[in-house]
Amino acid sequence: MMEALNASSGSGRFDHHEEKGIFEYFGWVYHLGVHSMGSDYHHLRFLFVKGKCVAMYKRDPHENPGIKPIRLGVVGPTLMVENLGQRRIANMDLYVIRISNRLDDSKKGDIACATATEAQRWMEAFNHAKQQAENDLSSGGDPREKLNQEELDLDHRNRHSVKRFGSGLRKLIRIGQGPEILSRQSSRTRTRSFSFDGFDKDQDVFEEHQWKCVRTMSGVRIFEDLTNYKINKSVLAKSVAVIDTSAENVLEVFLSIEREKRYEWDMLMCDIELVESFDGHYDVLYGTYDPKYLTRWNSKRDFIFSRQWFRGQDGNYTILQLPATHKKKPPRSGYRRTKINPSTWEIRNLNTPMGVDRQKCLVTHTLEIHSVSWFHWKNNNQNSKFERSIPYALLCQVAGLKEYIGANPSIQQKNATSARHANIAKSPVSSAKYEDDEVQDEFYDAITAYSSDEETYDHQERKAKPNNASPHTASNKISVPAAEIMRELDTSLDPIPLDVSGVHGSLRKGNDDKDTDCWTCPSCEGFKIRGKNYLKDNTKIVGGDPLLKLIAVDWLKVDKAMDRVALHPKCLVQLEEGKKLPFILVFNLQVPAKPNYSLVLYYASDRPIKEDSLLAKFVDGSDAFRDSRFKLIPSIVEGYWMVKRAVGTKACLLGKAVTCKYHRQDNFLEIDLDIGSSSVARRVIGLVMGYVTSLVVDLAILIEFH
Repeated sequence: MMEALNASSGSGRFDHHEEKGIFEYFGWVYHLGVHSMGSDYHHLRFLFVKGKCVAMYKRDPHENPGIKPIRLGVVGPTLMVENLGQRRIANMDLYVIRISNRLDDSKKGDIACATATEAQRWMEAFNHAKQQAENDLSSGGDPREKLNQEELDLDHRNRHSVKRFGSGLRKLIRIGQGPEILSRQSSRTRTRSFSFDGFDKDQDVFEEHQWKCVRTMSGVRIFEDLTNYKINKSVLAKSVAVIDTSAENVLEVFLSIEREKRYEWDMLMCDIELVESFDGHYDVLYGTYDPKYLTRWNSKRDFIFSRQWFRGQDGNYTILQLPATHKKKPPRSGYRRTKINPSTWEIRNLNTPMGVDRQKCLVTHTLEIHSVSWFHWKNNNQNSKFERSIPYALLCQVAGLKEYIGANPSIQQKNATSARHANIAKSPVSSAKYEDDEVQDEFYDAITAYSSDEETYDHQERKAKPNNASPHTASNKISVPAAEIMRELDTSLDPIPLDVSGVHGSLRKGNDDKDTDCWTCPSCEGFKIRGKNYLKDNTKIVGGDPLLKLIAVDWLKVDKAMDRVALHPKCLVQLEEGKKLPFILVFNLQVPAKPNYSLVLYYASDRPIKEDSLLAKFVDGSDAFRDSRFKLIPSIVEGYWMVKRAVGTKACLLGKAVTCKYHRQDNFLEIDLDIGSSSVARRVIGLVMGYVTSLVVDLAILIEFH
C-alpha cells in the first residue's frame, strides 16, 4: 500500500519540488540474504526512505518512538533497482527486487514484498531517492559536503547518532501493511492507476496488425488479425476485456497456481503445479485436465508450458506462454501429452475519470490458432467443434478472469489507499542511533556515500570475430525533426561530405529492404515521437529526418562482454577516415548468449556539435543526465509474432533499465549497453536470439528533450 500525504491538499500524488516538502516512504519488507554459514535468511524489517537517506528497523518506529535503526545508508546516483519477479520463500510467494551499485557489483541486496504492487512502489521509492541524489549532484557543490550537512554516518558498524533525519517532513508514503499482513500476503491498499490514452495511442511504432472484432461473449471481444498472417493455415486471434481492478491485482490472480482459486475461473489450466522456477520471472509448469469437458474423448491429457513475465517502464505487464518439455516430467502412463498453443498476455492500467475512485485495466490474450473450425465458429456457427478445443478454452480465460474478479470485491478493492496527515513535530527518527545487538543481515549500498572520483574502466584489447549468423536486416536511425538540426549542429561551418565508401563494418550494407544479412537505413516514418507540446496535449508526431547518419555496423562474436570497442586499433573510429569526422556516436549493444555478441552501430555528423545544444549536453554531460535522456524505440518489422510481442513497440529509457557505460574521447562518444545486467532483458533477448536469422529489426535512438 502507499499512502501519500500532502499537508496542503491531501492528494495522493507526490511532488518532486523540494520547497513543497520532503517525501518519506516506509513499510514492512523481507530482507533476504545469506548467513556466514551459508544458509539463507529472510528477516522481517521495517524500511524507511526519506529523501535520499535510507534506514532499516526491526520494529515500526512510528509505534516505537526512539527505536534505533539497525542499518543506514544514502542513495547515490549509481543506484540500480531491478525487479527479480516472484520467488517462493518459506512457503510464501513473494515479489523480489534487487538494489545494487552499477559501479560495484559486490554491493547489492534483495528485499521481498507480499504483492507486485508493493514491489513496484518500492522501486518507485528508490528511483525517487536516486532522482533526488542526481538533482543534488547536478546542482553543484561537493557531494560529501551535502552528506555532512545531514550528519549521516554510513558505516553501520559505527554507533554515531544521526541528526535532523526527520526534519522538514511534510509528506509520507506508506508501502504495504503491518508485519502480520505481510506474512499473510494480503493487502488493503489501492495504487494510483497509470495514464493511458485509448488502446493504441501509447505505442511508439505504428501498428501493423489489422484487428477485426468477430465475436463478443460475456463482455469480452474476440478479434482476428486480417493482415494475411497465415503460417501453416494458422490465424492470430485475441480476446480483450476491461476488468475493474488494477493490473497488479490481475497479474497476481493470473500467476497464482492455487487449485481452489483457479477452479473458479480457468477451465483448462486449473490443475497445474510448478516444476521449476528461474530468476522470479520465468517458470515451467505441468498440468492435467479431463478432456470430457472439451471433447468426447475419455483419455486424460497433460501438458507442460513455460511462462515468463515482465513489467515495462510504462507500467504494462507482458506474459509469454510457450509449450515446453522438462526432464522432471517425462510422458506419463495413462495420459496423452498435449501441446498448448503459444500465447501472450498484456495487462495495462487504464485512465479513469477524475473523481472516480475505481481502477480499471485492459487485459489482452493473444494466441496462434491452427484449428480449421475457427472459421466456422467466428461466423456464429453454434455447433462448431472449436468450442470443444484447447484454443477456445484459452480464449475464455479472459472472460473467466473478468467474472471471477467481478464476483470477488476483496480483489477489486485490494491495495486501496487511505490518507492521513503526518505529525511533523514528532518524527520517529529524529534522534536515532544504531542498535547495539549484532545483526547478521547487511544493508547494501549503492545506498552508499557519493564518490567524486570519475568512473574508470579497465581497458583490454580483445580479439573480435565477425559472426556469420548475423541478423537478417538491422535498420537504424537517430530520429529528430529536420527543423531541429540547426539547433544541434554548428551550421556556421560548412558540412563535411560523409564519404564512407572506404569505411566498412563486419556487417555489410544492404542494397534494398529485401536484402538479407545486412543493415539498411529505412524511413523514420514508422516511429512516433513526442511533439513540441507533448507535456500539454500528449501528442506524438511522425519521426523526421535523422540527425546523425548511420555509416557502419559491426556484428561481433566475443568471449565476454566487450567495452570500449572504439579504442580497438581495428575499429573504424581509429582509422584515418574516422578521425576526420567531426563526431561519431558508437552504440555498443552487448548481447548475452553462448557465445556473446556485440551489435555495434556507428553514427556520424557532418558538422561539429553546437555548444549548449541538447546533443552537446548529452555528449559532454554527466552519466546521470545521459541515463535520464537516452531512449530506444524497438520495432520487429518481420519475424515471429511472439518475438514482436515480447520486444514491444514502446520507447525505453535504457539508462533506467540496464547498465550503460559511457566513454567520451577525442571525436566520439561510446555507449556500452549491457543487456545481461537485467534479468528481464536477458530473457527477452534470449527469445529474440532464437529467431535472429529470420528477423527484420528497426531501431530508433533518441535523446529526450524536457
